[in-house]
Amino acid sequence: MALSAKIFRLAEYIPFDVIYDKISNYRVSEEVEDIVVEKFFRDLSYSGNVLKAEYVYDEPVEIDVGGEVRLLPRRRYALLAFTEYEGNIYVIILEKKFRANRIALQLSDILFIRRDMVLEAYTTHEILKGLHESNPESTRVIYFDNVDIPNIKKLALYGRSLADTNLYSRYLEHGLIWYVVFEHRETGYVVGITRNMIIAMFSNVTSDEFIDFIIEHLIPLIR
Repeated sequence: MALSAKIFRLAEYIPFDVIYDKISNYRVSEEVEDIVVEKFFRDLSYSGNVLKAEYVYDEPVEIDVGGEVRLLPRRRYALLAFTEYEGNIYVIILEKKFRANRIALQLSDILFIRRDMVLEAYTTHEILKGLHESNPESTRVIYFDNVDIPNIKKLALYGRSLADTNLYSRYLEHGLIWYVVFEHRETGYVVGITRNMIIAMFSNVTSDEFIDFIIEHLIPLIR
């Protein structure tokens, strides 16, 4: 199964020691419909330019227990990494898009006491276009959005279709590159990346290797 992550940026700079203090001291226990749910951070580590932590949180879910549907807490875990690049603080959340977005809102509350300070990070159509065109043989998938053809929202190229440069050029005339899956030249990893920095790692790597790859190779693509 592919590893998933999403990259966000902090709207204001916060020193790492302040981030460390805020999340290490954060622990919430609250009652939701007669069940207790908790949220806290654990396993914090700070090395070089990276602060890592695991976010532990409970989600109320309905579970069939002996024929009776009961609301019970399901514990989830998400690895987070904060890093600084060119004066900005970025946070990588190893979760799928919707859960990553919810965690980002909670982080904004924790760090800034408001919900609009952890923002989506973006790269550009031009950068994704350059990723493909610099090594087209390595590209596996391209999706285009903002398509100006009526009743068509997205266009896609897969596999052998990517070798058809005329088809690729025609698609470029009608849309912007939204998503690219490619084999990274230096590492050999197969990675998918969207313009709003949702990352899918299709190669067999550890979470730490995934984070290291994002920090070294993908965060510099953000604009």
